[in-house]
Amino acid sequence: MENYLQILAFIIIGIILLWFGYTLLSGQFTGIRLSWLEAQQKRKKSPPPRGSPGDPQVCPVCSTKLYKGSQVKSKAFPSLSGGRDRMMHIQGCVYCINGELPRSCPVCGASLDQNDILIARMSERPGRSHVHIMGCSKCKRV
Repeated sequence: MENYLQILAFIIIGIILLWFGYTLLSGQFTGIRLSWLEAQQKRKKSPPPRGSPGDPQVCPVCSTKLYKGSQVKSKAFPSLSGGRDRMMHIQGCVYCINGELPRSCPVCGASLDQNDILIARMSERPGRSHVHIMGCSKCKRV
């Protein structure tokens, strides 16, 4: 008798899981999933909002406001003197690295190629870091 109850319980659980999977993929929950996908596609198609250089959450290379979670590709080098200041190379955000937006140096205003970088100094402070851009690979020779 217990074997029949266990088999019946497994069959009922299997039917419930199949129903849940069917409704998730093709039933009433698709409206939520489609609206999320449409919002993502709109974000990709619309041009990114522009900001002014030096503002927080703005790419220093192309002046694009960065979405939450977006990052600027950069390399920070260790300090030679053991202090809190470090040298840094900034390549840019997703939009200017892919060539979607024009790249320019915020110091000299020169147009940057894909392989040009910004040279910056990063000061580490308690709780946050401060980045000061000194120039690009054209105007600031290393």
